[in-house]
Amino acid sequence: MERTPEQLAEIEMAKRLKKKEVVDKKIAAATQERGVSILLTGNGKGKSSSAFGTMARSLGHGQKATVVQFIKGRKETGEQLFFGQHPQVDFHVMGHGFTWETRDPELEQKAANQAWEVAQQALSNPEVHFVLLDEITYMYKYGYLNAADLVQALAHRPAHQNVMMTGRTAPRELLDSVDTHSKIANERHAFEHGVKAQPGIEW
Repeated sequence: MERTPEQLAEIEMAKRLKKKEVVDKKIAAATQERGVSILLTGNGKGKSSSAFGTMARSLGHGQKATVVQFIKGRKETGEQLFFGQHPQVDFHVMGHGFTWETRDPELEQKAANQAWEVAQQALSNPEVHFVLLDEITYMYKYGYLNAADLVQALAHRPAHQNVMMTGRTAPRELLDSVDTHSKIANERHAFEHGVKAQPGIEW
C-alpha cells in the first residue's frame, strides 16, 4: 500500500530523531578538553587552504598562531602577505632551501633543520594555541627530517595546543599518531585543462 505524505513525513522525522539521538550520545561521550593534531594529505587541491582557513578561525577567537612553511615558492603567497602582517601570527618561510624549481640537497638539509628548530619552539610554547606546519611531510619523503621527532613533539606539546600539518603523503608513524587525518582526492583540476595558475588561487 502506498504511504500518504503524512506517513512519509512521520517516517522521515523518526529517522532524523534516531540520528539526533546517536549524535547526542557521541557529543555526551566527548568529554576530553585538549588540543588536537590534524593531518591533511592527498593529491587534491586545498590542503594548505583548509589549514589556513582553520587558523583564521583560531585567530578569530583571539588565539596566537605560528606558521612554518617548509616549501619556498618563487613568489610570496597570498597567505604570507596576509597572515604575515597579523599581530597574533608568527610566520616563517623555509629560508633559502627547498623549492619546487631547484634541488640542492646540502642547502635543503640546512634549511629543513632550521625550519624544524622553529617548529620545535612553537610546539613547546604554551602561549601558542595553533601551529601550522605547511608541507612538512615532504621533509620526510626526501629524508631531511625524522618523523619520529615530530611524533614525539606532538605527544609532549602543551595540552591546549592545536596542530595542523599538510603534504601529499605522510609516513605511517605520523598517520597513526594524529587525532584527525583527512585525505583530499583529486577528481578534477583546472590546470589539467589548460588554465594557468593564478594569484589568489594557487599562491
